Amino acid sequence: MYKELADLLLPEVKKDVSYYEELYKPRDLKEGEVVTRFAPSPTGFVHLGSLYVTMINRIFTNTNGGVFFLRIEDTDKKREVENGIEGILEALKDYNILPDEGAINESEEKGEYGPYKQSDRKEIYQTYVKYLIEQGKAYPCFCHEEDLEKLREEQEKLKVRTGYYRSFAKCRNLSIEEIKQKIQSGEKYIIRLKSPGDYDRKIKIKDGIKGELEFPENDQDVVILKSDGLPTYHFAHAIDDHLMRTTHVIRGDEWVSSIPLHVQLFTMLGFKVPKYIHVAPIMKEEEGNKRKLSKRKDPEAAVSYYTQQGIPVQAVKEYLYNLANSNFEQWRRDNQDKDISEFEFKINKMSASGALFDHVKLLDVSKNVIARMSAEEVYQLGLEWAKKYDNELATLMDEYKDYTINLLNIERTGKKVRKDIAKWSDLRDVLEYMYDEIFFNKDFEYVYQNITDKDEIANILKQYIEIYDVNDDKDTWFNKIKELAESLGYAREVKEYKANPEQYKGHVGDVSMVIRVALTSKQMTPDLYELLKNLGKEKIQRRFEKALK
Repeated sequence: MYKELADLLLPEVKKDVSYYEELYKPRDLKEGEVVTRFAPSPTGFVHLGSLYVTMINRIFTNTNGGVFFLRIEDTDKKREVENGIEGILEALKDYNILPDEGAINESEEKGEYGPYKQSDRKEIYQTYVKYLIEQGKAYPCFCHEEDLEKLREEQEKLKVRTGYYRSFAKCRNLSIEEIKQKIQSGEKYIIRLKSPGDYDRKIKIKDGIKGELEFPENDQDVVILKSDGLPTYHFAHAIDDHLMRTTHVIRGDEWVSSIPLHVQLFTMLGFKVPKYIHVAPIMKEEEGNKRKLSKRKDPEAAVSYYTQQGIPVQAVKEYLYNLANSNFEQWRRDNQDKDISEFEFKINKMSASGALFDHVKLLDVSKNVIARMSAEEVYQLGLEWAKKYDNELATLMDEYKDYTINLLNIERTGKKVRKDIAKWSDLRDVLEYMYDEIFFNKDFEYVYQNITDKDEIANILKQYIEIYDVNDDKDTWFNKIKELAESLGYAREVKEYKANPEQYKGHVGDVSMVIRVALTSKQMTPDLYELLKNLGKEKIQRRFEKALK
């Protein structure tokens, strides 16, 4: 009977499951090696949480040896977005999370266990659906949306669990004659799993992060093949992970509730159940409560956000390492010059409850990452960003390459390295006042802090330009400022002023502040000596004149 039913429902499927079992033989893995995967749907932008889970898959595979592959789960054609696959591939490339197998672009792939796009595997899924029908483990369902809605209302009135199960599974026990009649009359149908589960029984599974988990068995007769001939996510995932020989399914813990169904599918198909590792989501605090980082509410949920802001890839990765293993932060402090790959990452050290996203912390990590870069690296990466997002800045950086690198090199070595750049979009604020093309076309409100008298400011600047010599070493340069301060009634040292404030107008720092602000319009800048040296006396003079106007 079941063989007749299978041929009636899927007459075009001619292959047997043994064909695919032979085609996709178990991988030749060494002891302890693993097979993991990233299986995104091209239905929107790449979420930070997806990048996080993918990175963990890649690290886990690198640590244990084996294969990490990319599978595109594109069976939901209604929700698929234009260039969705391209966006996924670009994100993986940008973050250097490169799969060993899978899609290379929209039309190409590598590896012997493909196709790696689910839309190209239709025949495979249908073969296994037909196999389940032949075994009496699946059946056609002719219920429409209205039927299911009525069923839901009936169950709510009865105050029982909603769903398509047991006696509520209306099409479960149709005879083959009834099925034939419905098909001949043109009724559309889907294929459902005939679940042997009992909700009152429990299954237990050990999760790689969450430990021992217990669930009721699945008793829902879920859809496994849609009316368009494509499988549902749950069914396709089981077939693909088996035939691609996935050993460890590392995924977001929004899938934890699917474990009973997934284990049931593997068991009913005669497959070995993979090991599950469910990663807790990245959380965000809102009004004292925690919630998942949201695609709809949070711009920082999109991986593209970090590119647009100019937060370096390395900084995002190091921040995600911090979220994954809390001991990474101390390791990085102790190993400033080591590559991130040398960190000993451990799955069992991951939090089961979810890490809290902290934008301030991310920028702090980013400042440290950029502080470790050479001026040439900062220039190159900053220029790449500016060419996409700030044309004016890119033009000036390009035109004044050596000058810009010299500016970026100020305070880049020594005990106290500058940390004024957290993202490439900060470069405009850091650099623009040093480009005459911008500086002389802007109006500034010069705030000199403690010295406010215009004549006093003019006198300081006039006398300073007369004594400035671009060839002075730093000690000579600062001694000249001290001497100027003293001659004008200011203390040579800050401590002298603090000891006897009534004897002085102020201190040398106040005089230096006048020079800094007149030169740059800013009260906070990198080393003043280096800025002056890079500008040269003629440009310094012009800037002082602008300030005095």
